[in-house]
Amino acid sequence: MNIVQEVIEKVPNYKKFMTVDELNESSRRLKESYPDIVEFLEIGHSASGEPIYCLKIGDGEKTALLYGFPHPNEPVGSVMLDYLSWKLAESKELREALDFTWYIVKVADVDGARLNEGWFNKPYSFRDYVYNYYRPAGNEQVEWSFPIQYKTLNFDKPTHETHALMNIIEKTHPSFIYSLHNAGFGGVYYYISEDAPLLYPIFEKAASDQKVPLALGEPEVPYVKQFNRAVFLMPTTEDAYDYYEKYSKIDPALIIMSGESSYGYARHFNEKVFELVCEVPYYYDERVDNTSLTKVRRRKLVLQDLDFEKKDMDDLISLYEKIKDKIDTHTKFQDALEYFMESFKKSFDARLKWAQTAEELEREATVAEKFDNQISSKSYSLFKWGMLYRLVKAQKRKGQEFNRIMNKLKEKIDSRIEMLEKKTRFTVIPIRKLVQIQLMAGLYSCLYTSLKK
Repeated sequence: MNIVQEVIEKVPNYKKFMTVDELNESSRRLKESYPDIVEFLEIGHSASGEPIYCLKIGDGEKTALLYGFPHPNEPVGSVMLDYLSWKLAESKELREALDFTWYIVKVADVDGARLNEGWFNKPYSFRDYVYNYYRPAGNEQVEWSFPIQYKTLNFDKPTHETHALMNIIEKTHPSFIYSLHNAGFGGVYYYISEDAPLLYPIFEKAASDQKVPLALGEPEVPYVKQFNRAVFLMPTTEDAYDYYEKYSKIDPALIIMSGESSYGYARHFNEKVFELVCEVPYYYDERVDNTSLTKVRRRKLVLQDLDFEKKDMDDLISLYEKIKDKIDTHTKFQDALEYFMESFKKSFDARLKWAQTAEELEREATVAEKFDNQISSKSYSLFKWGMLYRLVKAQKRKGQEFNRIMNKLKEKIDSRIEMLEKKTRFTVIPIRKLVQIQLMAGLYSCLYTSLKK
C-alpha cells in the first residue's frame, strides 16, 4: 500500500535515542496538536511513583496495543512509537487503511528506562552501553511479570508497570499486540503468536531493504519452535516450564521465579490475538547470517559456551559475595544481579543436560552458530559485570577496598571489550534503519491482523 510505504520511507535520521522526558513531552504536544483525534492518558504509576502514559489514537474497528521499553535497555521501539503516533494523528488515510483503535505506551518501564539514559546520547558506543546498562530482575520485568498458573507455577505478583498494561488488555481485548523489544549484537529475528506465511517475505524484506542481516545462528532459547528463517513461535512461560520439567530434577517453578508474557496473558481475553516481537540489533558482524557449515560439532560449541558462562558467573558470584555485607546503598542493580545469579544456579544443570543430550546438536555447526557461541554470547555476558560496576560505583562510603574493586572491574570490562573488538567486525546500524525495520514489520502485521476473522 502506498501510504504504508510512504510512512516507512519518511522515517527521520535519528542520531540518538529519546529520553523518558522527551518522549512524554512529544506525547503532550501531539495531544495539543490533534485534540480531536488523540487522547493522552495516565494509565498507572511506576514503582517509584512516576506516571505511565498512554496515547489513544483513532476509533478503528479493532484494537492494537503497542508498547516500548518492555525491557528498559531496549529503546529502539520507543522511537518508532513516537514517530508512528505522529503519523497516525496526521494521516486520516493511514488510520482508515489500518482501521485500528491504537493504544500506544512509549515507555512501559519508566524507572528502568531512566537508568539506561546514560548511553542514549551515544548509541553507537558498545563501551558506553556496557557501563550504563540496566535490566531488571526477571520477576520485575514488565514483559515477564504477568500472572500465570501452570502446573506447580503460580505467579501473581505483577509489577506496577505490568498492571498498567493488564488494565488495557482486560478492557480492550486487543486483536494486535506489538511488544517493542530489541537485541544487542547480532541480526534481525521475529517472534509471532501463530504461523503466518504471508508475513515471512515481508519480514525478510524489512531487513534486507535496510541491508541488515537476519539472525541465523543460535535461537535465543533452545525450546523455541521455528516457522521460517529468523521467525519463531512466541515462547511462553509454559514452554519454559515444560523444558525445565524435561531436563531438570527440581521443580521448574523454582527455576523460573517469574511470570508470563503479554501474549500469554492476552490470549485468555482474546484467543485470536496476534502478537509480534521484532528484535533488531544495535551492532552486527557479517557472520551472523552465514549458514555455511564448519567442521566443528554444534554440541561441542554449545558445551564450550556453557563452560565459559559457568566460570564467568562463578567469578561474578564470588566477587559479589565478598562485597555483599559491605553494601551501604541499595540499588536496583543489586536486586537484578541477585536474581540473575540465583536463576543461573538453578537453571544451569538443566541447560547442561540439554546440551549433552539434545539430538539437534549432533551435527556440524554453521558459521553463524559458531559465531554466536564463541563471540556473540561473550558480549551479552559483559552486561552483568557492567551492572556490578554500577552497583559498586553507587556506594556512598566506598573506601579503599571498594575503589580497588571498581578499578579491578573496569580493567576486566575494558579488556573484554577490547578482545571482542579484535575478534569482530563491528558494524553499527543507524537508528533510522532499525526504526524502519520495526515499523515495516509492525504495519504489515497490522494489515495481516485486520484480515483475520
